[in-house]
Amino acid sequence: MISVIVPSFNEEANIAQCLVSLAHQTLARSDYEVIVVDGGSTDKTCEIARKYADMVFIQKSKKVGGARNDGVEAAKGDIVATTDADCILPPDWLEQIRNAFAKEPELAQVYGPVYPIEDSIGNRFSLLLANTFSRIGYYSRTFYYTLGCNTAFRRDLFVKAGMYRCIDAGDDLEIAMRMKDVGTVRFLSGLKVGFSMRRYQQFGTVQSLYEWFYIVAHGGETKKYAYSKKEYK
Repeated sequence: MISVIVPSFNEEANIAQCLVSLAHQTLARSDYEVIVVDGGSTDKTCEIARKYADMVFIQKSKKVGGARNDGVEAAKGDIVATTDADCILPPDWLEQIRNAFAKEPELAQVYGPVYPIEDSIGNRFSLLLANTFSRIGYYSRTFYYTLGCNTAFRRDLFVKAGMYRCIDAGDDLEIAMRMKDVGTVRFLSGLKVGFSMRRYQQFGTVQSLYEWFYIVAHGGETKKYAYSKKEYK
């Protein structure tokens, strides 16, 4: 059993396409569950999510990391996968994840690259840089540039490592540095996920990246950038 955790907040325009892509996986539907953890949406996000997900509930912990932790606590699966409500998952996403963990008993975490849903030369170039950065970090063994929209854990090792920190940004990167202490962290180049660039387009790529790096450099929490427009709770 694989449990897929999807944090959401006012995603009525996007969550259906995410959950439909999860409904059309190559794995049998009985082999995985979909859990949507909502940050208190004021739109129709939860109403839409209930049409597709096995479980929808309001998060009790803070931030997106806390939403993922809440989902893991409710999960039945031995493997937990995380994505975002505005992402699109390829049909073999869960099958790739299952096969990776089945082949490697010591595997603790897998992650992969992303491609832009809103296709343009600028968006492709931006994510080409991000994916290159991710590969450099992985193959040099200097850092693991993991993304919460495209990662999966062996559940018991995830809990052992302490789960996600409830911080403003960088929680998906920070967890990998602890996961490598309890098992192997693996980058799968074929594990690709459609990633929405809408926040970068709304706030500006340079400004968004600056804020992200600023917050990560300050341990994930800062008063300078409250992330009120991007946080879940």
